[in-house]
Amino acid sequence: MGGRRVLGGVLAAVLAVSALAGCTGSVPPQAEGAGRGVIGGAQPEPTPVTPDDVQLKTDSPRESAAVVAAGGPGAPYNYGPTVMADGATNRMWWCSQYPGSPPPGDDILYAESASLDGPFTGPGGAVPPAVLSGNPGQFDGVHACDPSVIRVNGTYYQYYTGAAGDHALGNSIGLATSTDGITWQRTGGGRPIVDPAHDTHRENLYGAGQPAAVYLDGWFYLMFTDTTGLAAGWNGAGQFVLRSKDPAFASGVEALGEAGFAAVASTAAPRTKSLVDAFSADLMWIDALNAWAIAHETADGTTITFWDRDFVRSPYQPLLIPGVWREGPGLVRRPDGHAPVSAKDPCGRVPVDVVRATVTGEAGAPTDLRRFGLDIIGVNACADPQLALTVLDGFAMPSPVRTMDLVVSGQVVRIDRRSVAQELAGHVLDTRLDVLNQFPVAARLESGTRALKATGLGVGFLLDDGRLYPVRRADAVTANGSSIEDVTPAQWRTYPAGPVLG
Repeated sequence: MGGRRVLGGVLAAVLAVSALAGCTGSVPPQAEGAGRGVIGGAQPEPTPVTPDDVQLKTDSPRESAAVVAAGGPGAPYNYGPTVMADGATNRMWWCSQYPGSPPPGDDILYAESASLDGPFTGPGGAVPPAVLSGNPGQFDGVHACDPSVIRVNGTYYQYYTGAAGDHALGNSIGLATSTDGITWQRTGGGRPIVDPAHDTHRENLYGAGQPAAVYLDGWFYLMFTDTTGLAAGWNGAGQFVLRSKDPAFASGVEALGEAGFAAVASTAAPRTKSLVDAFSADLMWIDALNAWAIAHETADGTTITFWDRDFVRSPYQPLLIPGVWREGPGLVRRPDGHAPVSAKDPCGRVPVDVVRATVTGEAGAPTDLRRFGLDIIGVNACADPQLALTVLDGFAMPSPVRTMDLVVSGQVVRIDRRSVAQELAGHVLDTRLDVLNQFPVAARLESGTRALKATGLGVGFLLDDGRLYPVRRADAVTANGSSIEDVTPAQWRTYPAGPVLG
């Protein structure tokens, strides 16, 4: 299971599970026993780092009262989730297995819900469908598992663990893309984008997998396990990072080493720096803290470890999200892999939630996905005006002149109608934040503003700054009292592009 997750030297124990159809007999060490030990043993981190003496404050501890997501009939396990907070909808992909979904191995399922406490269902309330399965004859010929999904410029990127079914080959990481998060196409002819580095061989034969992807400042960051990595622990535990401006990591790849990021010839470059002694971890960027957060399982729950932008130092003491667990956490993240922003207190509060498997099921594998979380409080994210623009992206609030101001891509767009602002904003505040008074209005969306539509390019408002602002929600055009003018794609492209609204 889990893309042949032979982790932490538990091969003998997991072979007993391999009688399950399509399963190669591999469960992570955190699925064994009661899940009360430190992942990978009690050894120190491969790269010892002393955190700064900054203890974050928290409140609002929470957990779901019941299982939030599960596969349909015949699905024997559910784990390895990636969770996307996408406006009013929460989307989740995770690892399971459907007997009727060939080949007989791990499948990646999809479901959605308005609440993180579920229930997560397939589109329209249906049973969660299998959206990615093994690709016979390829590196992922039997198993597809451990998804990490982000969306950048309208394209969904799913990084996942693939396995051909033979332990001797070791797992690798693949990439598939989609326009809706449900129908996927493998990239690069179905070849892996990250293979085991083979820096050193250990008893653990897992290889490379369990990816976690984030998009930040034009870079795709990819954190992952590689039991053959030079800086991995004795049992293969460790988390390595690559980055590239190419989502397929086929060019311009940089690897994180002891001296920071450096250009490398390929994704197979030696793994010389591990960020945390863990398997099955997840990664996100917290704009309000200007820091990375890595979620990984420890004795009493999920530990959140923090790193600065360059992965050089730990700016905060770790936090713990307590509670039972059996397999690694999936952080609730925005589409780009950044932390969600509090709808009520965007400048002072950061919600941190994870979904994790909580029991070992009848199949001997992790299942029963539940949600756990807390809020980081006392944050002063809007003290820095430029950081405030980042944190407030997608927020609308009253302007000084009885209109609404929407923050989008570091700019302020003034909107005449509140109903239109509600269509275009992720969140609407009833009270204006003073920090917004420091920024000029970049453009104004007046009632009845001209709207253009081009085949294959969608609908956009032509605002008073001469730029064309694409609109995700066509209802905003109706709410604004605008008529839509059909233009050719060539005509559309003659206008300078503004940021996407909504």
